Amino acid sequence: MSDDDKDALDALELEAKEFDKDAEIDRILKAFRLDAYAVLDLNPGVPDSDIKITYRKKSLLIHPDKTKNPRAPDAFDRLKKAVTELQDEKHRERLDEAIADARMLLIRENKWTVDSEELKTDQFLKDWRNKAREVLIDSEHRRRRQMKAQLQEEGREQRKQDEEIEERKRKRDHEKDWEQTRDERISSWRTFQKGGKSEEGGKKKKKKLKPIG
Repeated sequence: MSDDDKDALDALELEAKEFDKDAEIDRILKAFRLDAYAVLDLNPGVPDSDIKITYRKKSLLIHPDKTKNPRAPDAFDRLKKAVTELQDEKHRERLDEAIADARMLLIRENKWTVDSEELKTDQFLKDWRNKAREVLIDSEHRRRRQMKAQLQEEGREQRKQDEEIEERKRKRDHEKDWEQTRDERISSWRTFQKGGKSEEGGKKKKKKLKPIG
């Protein structure tokens, strides 16, 4: 093989790799982000080892340092978030439950049984994924409503606490002011009493008028 042919082959291989990278970046960014399995392009229920291996391969493929694609950082962050969610036991459990619920809903809606042949088709897998998407969206909306209600309740509780703190502060300030003016009030009262006695003592007695005749 000539040097020119070798260079041409290397160029084609590089172009193919870049195409694979761009395709994977595009797939990740289009994947349903609430479904971490979909972001990693895995089926639900896979073992942890498969998750780790898949993440490693894909992260090396689309790493921003290994491609010029401007969307690589966003795709890489989304991939990293997906594997973090699947490594979180509680999050993965909730995700698995939602996906399992979607499967049962799909079976009930079509009046199938768990042994129906339809469940073995590619179309069922596609419909299952779409139903899981609906369930996850509904679950996310419910979670956000609950969070909003919780924040509102926490806000009301915080305002109540702030009002109680402010009321206690007003009482303390009032008591402090009352205590600070205590001597002044006592002095004023004593002055008032003294003034009243001297005035009373300084009053001249009226002479009794003798009756005429």
